Amino acid sequence: MIRIVPLTKELVPEVAAVEAVCFSEPWSEQAYLEACDKEDYLYLVAVDETGHAVGMCGLIIGLFEAEVMNVAVRPDYRGQGIAQKLMSALMEAGASQGVKEYTLEVRVSNLAAIHVYEAHGFVGEGIRPGFYRMPTEDALIMWKRE
Repeated sequence: MIRIVPLTKELVPEVAAVEAVCFSEPWSEQAYLEACDKEDYLYLVAVDETGHAVGMCGLIIGLFEAEVMNVAVRPDYRGQGIAQKLMSALMEAGASQGVKEYTLEVRVSNLAAIHVYEAHGFVGEGIRPGFYRMPTEDALIMWKRE
């Protein structure tokens, strides 16, 4: 049974480990510790029945707009709807804080992630050429607007 909980400092090492297996340029534990203390950051963590982090996602909120950050699920937990659950909880949490518009970047080749975002109302609105490194790849810029 997967639960969605707010990021806490106790979960940071596990969240950083998830990040490290999912991204070629992962955030550090220190970056996540700092995110715990920032009022404009909202991070959620998917934890399994043992309380261990298996996924996470976050928002950086600026007034009525937010950027979706670091959506990731451990490879051995993918295909179970965890990313969908995380995004639903994230959109609900953002809305409760007054967010009306969301944006994000995603690798153009990451069709599974694009599908998750489209299921939550995001649409592609542009390309950032060469945005990602290791390997170099374009980013699809997606928005969800009211």
